[in-house]
Amino acid sequence: MGSNSSVRLRDGAGEGPAHKILIVDDEPQIIRVLRASLTSHGYDVRSASDGASGMDLYRLWAPDLVITDLSMPGVSGVELCREIRRLAATPILVLSVRDQDRSKVEALDAGADDYVTKPFSMEELQARVRAHLRRVAVPEAEASRPIHIGDFVIDADAHRVTVRGTDVRLTPKQFELLLYMAKHAGRVLTHRALLTAVWGIHSVGQPEYLRVFIGQLRKKIEIGPKPYLVTEPWIGYRFCPDPEQC
Repeated sequence: MGSNSSVRLRDGAGEGPAHKILIVDDEPQIIRVLRASLTSHGYDVRSASDGASGMDLYRLWAPDLVITDLSMPGVSGVELCREIRRLAATPILVLSVRDQDRSKVEALDAGADDYVTKPFSMEELQARVRAHLRRVAVPEAEASRPIHIGDFVIDADAHRVTVRGTDVRLTPKQFELLLYMAKHAGRVLTHRALLTAVWGIHSVGQPEYLRVFIGQLRKKIEIGPKPYLVTEPWIGYRFCPDPEQC
């Protein structure tokens, strides 16, 4: 398990406590590269070399974001995602190699928010890290009133969704996807538009994000015979908060 590297500057935000990032990977070279890059951008970084140690450190340290490999001895990255998601909504970014498509989908199903394929660009990884940290630290000035639409009440500030009065627990990315679709209710949203809005421009060629997360949302929010999330073949999806009117 790596040592703590304390930094007082928050990346891109001036003075203040640094965002805490936990790296879990069994490749020492990957840890060294990630640690050097992230600390140089003002993050407080700790690391673990396997899933079990990573989970222990997560419980003790409560990081703001986790970066984990998928293939590790003992507790895998998928299992680590599942365990973290049972405790909190901390953003999870997984690292994978190109032939791990099935594992990537399993990780997304287990609660991961995003993935980067090895070998990866540090510029892209840094951009994804910044995006995830921005989305979980919404400034007070951006506070907004809950959205009341059809069968839904969506409270962005409280990160809370109710469907016909029933609370629904969503991961950060599930919530972000639903919130974006709710703000454009009734409109057909293309795969590209959804991927860009929720995961960034780097993800437009990775449609499995949508397939997995739309499937997850359907399991959690659809309580009747008519769907809230309507598939528009070859185009994208449409959010229908009141199926009786769609």
